[in-house]
Amino acid sequence: MIRWTSALLLREQHRRACNKGSTTECHSLLYKRRPIRHRENLFFFPPAFSAPQIFSAFPEPHIPPLFFDVMSSGIPRSPVSSFLPLQWQEGAAGLTEKHPDDIVVTCALRSALTKGGKGGFKDTAAADILTGVFKALIAKSGIDPKAVEDVAVGSVLPPGGGATEFRAAALVAGFPETTAVKALNRQCSSGLQAIIDIANAIKSDMIEVGIGAGVESMSSQYGPGAVTEFSDLLENHQESANCKVPMGVLSEDMAKDRNISRASQDAFAAASYQKAEKAQAAGLFKEEIAPLDVKWTDPKTGDEKTITVKEDDGIRKGMTVESLAKIRPAFAKDGSIHAGNASQISDGAAAVLLMKRSTAERLGQKIIGKYVSASIVGVKPLLMGVGPWKAIPVALEKAGITKDDVDIFEINEAFASQCVWCINELGLPVEKINPKGGAIAFGHPLGCTGSRQVSTLLTELKRTNKKIGVTSMCVGTGMGMAAVWVAE
Repeated sequence: MIRWTSALLLREQHRRACNKGSTTECHSLLYKRRPIRHRENLFFFPPAFSAPQIFSAFPEPHIPPLFFDVMSSGIPRSPVSSFLPLQWQEGAAGLTEKHPDDIVVTCALRSALTKGGKGGFKDTAAADILTGVFKALIAKSGIDPKAVEDVAVGSVLPPGGGATEFRAAALVAGFPETTAVKALNRQCSSGLQAIIDIANAIKSDMIEVGIGAGVESMSSQYGPGAVTEFSDLLENHQESANCKVPMGVLSEDMAKDRNISRASQDAFAAASYQKAEKAQAAGLFKEEIAPLDVKWTDPKTGDEKTITVKEDDGIRKGMTVESLAKIRPAFAKDGSIHAGNASQISDGAAAVLLMKRSTAERLGQKIIGKYVSASIVGVKPLLMGVGPWKAIPVALEKAGITKDDVDIFEINEAFASQCVWCINELGLPVEKINPKGGAIAFGHPLGCTGSRQVSTLLTELKRTNKKIGVTSMCVGTGMGMAAVWVAE
């Protein structure tokens, strides 16, 4: 069903502006040439005609779903011929169309992900990893740091949210004092939420250029101190109290309740390791990883030295279903979840540079993809793991596509149990899931993952000459998030 809300809203805004004598506001509705989107509708208003001319040509029941300016087309300019309805393509074909106001990605990269407490970043502060990623993004994209107006950084564990050190990291990386910085925390989706916040700021014209990023040092900040003690008020509310049940425990309970066998979990985990091992051996991660030089202390000798961290060090080679079957359950004697089929504790950072297509073209930025839609949903705290199952269909509906239109799904592997359940319930082809492996194989630095997935996804879509991808994850305390992307 075609919806006319946007067109009618613009007409009413124009009428009110003219009636109150606001020339500036009245003209802004006609001269900015900024599309107003409402689901499948897109309206462009060129400066050649006033709003009364526009709408007198098309009575309310017949307003076309798309207007475009044909001033240079050679067609005689009249109220009707200057507003010819274009065919708005549905599904994947429509999604790959290009428009000046598309929110596009011109650079997406990450650090390597390293083992918490043992790996290459074990002695490196989160803000220092982030600084390195920021510097790499500036160098790779060629963006003038002065052009970046805002940076959003997702992170879960830092005291104070990380706001102070992330602002400092941006300054060290070369961004001027005019570049604003904020920190945010939506648990495991923090990195994706940071990107979406920047995309929305660009879409609303609050800024023109921004960076959505994520970072976590689980080596230095992971542990019981990351969760605040609940007050009596929160403890005495059942669903509220469920928010602090450890995720391993609730995932174990969910696996039992939903009949997710250990065999299926181990098979999924083994596949993740094997895909990641194969991808790393073939050098498929190199394009998305920015090598970083850091100080590292040898745990055996105590000697400090400078090392270059350039690849994920948590990928275990030769993992099979049989080898995973030997690992003891972590949360219950008769349980199915263990260290081999759950995400690793890791350190890392990632960043994504966004702007409108028109801005990218003006700045000479190479476009590698575009952001299409996103969803955030809530689920019961004890069923945190089902988040992607609920979030992905919402994001797909907003994008106007179905699961069959998607080439790659990057679904965070918090636990094999919840991934297996979500994939089965959604009916997704296994070959489209995490083609280079996932968090079980190379780690899940909490705040980083949502932004890391975008760099992994766009790189793989480009390599395989595919177009449409989805990133998604479950979120602690009972949420799910997803986003739709198109590679270019």
